[in-house]
Amino acid sequence: MIHEVDEALRAMFRTEALAGGAQVSVVFDAPTRDWAAKVNAPTVNLYLYDIREDMRRRERGLLNEYDERGTIVSRRRPPRYFKLSYLITAWTKRPEDEHRLLSSLLSCLLRYEALPAERLTGTLAELGVPVPMTIALPPPEDRSFADVWSALGGELKPSLDLVVSVPVTESPVYPAGPEVGEEGLRVGFSDVAADAQTPTNPSSGPGDLPVYGTPTPRPERRSKPPTRTGVSSRVSEEQTE
Repeated sequence: MIHEVDEALRAMFRTEALAGGAQVSVVFDAPTRDWAAKVNAPTVNLYLYDIREDMRRRERGLLNEYDERGTIVSRRRPPRYFKLSYLITAWTKRPEDEHRLLSSLLSCLLRYEALPAERLTGTLAELGVPVPMTIALPPPEDRSFADVWSALGGELKPSLDLVVSVPVTESPVYPAGPEVGEEGLRVGFSDVAADAQTPTNPSSGPGDLPVYGTPTPRPERRSKPPTRTGVSSRVSEEQTE
């Protein structure tokens, strides 16, 4: 990702900001004392001095990925943006020429709020998302440009601070589940034996206790003994006489 941003910036500066200065070089070296002593031609230096995540652009959740039929096949995390901070300086024999180069670079960068899409290559071009950038904003509270020059061991020099928020899409892919249609899902149990049936005869457990799920036997109805209606009627007639 970083090298693709470098190439986009170099191409934009050479074709737009430095179109009339074919002898101006665009490099990405650290502007130390030793390096500055070796510069013998007009040079624009883009020194990448800081990389940190842009927390304001972090998103939660998952993004869906679709196939040619429009079906969700997988999900992945949204891209995370990282701020690439460049210290842009101009190096010539005269301070007036350096100021002229910085003015041309500033005018070029102010035309865009993001890197031009036609300048993007590789992964950045495949993503198809904007790559925002800001120019000459106040530095964060935890850092000053004087500290950067002190760390480089050089003298303070006029510069432009360019910050590019580049998306990084490296994320694990989570496969999506099967598609659910209007008829829903069918669930089966393949490990159940096909000949398993409920026994028809009642069975008993230990101690002749009934087993749950089996029919309870009903007690047999006993027939009543026949009544001797003739004898009982004769006895009742003799008692009445």
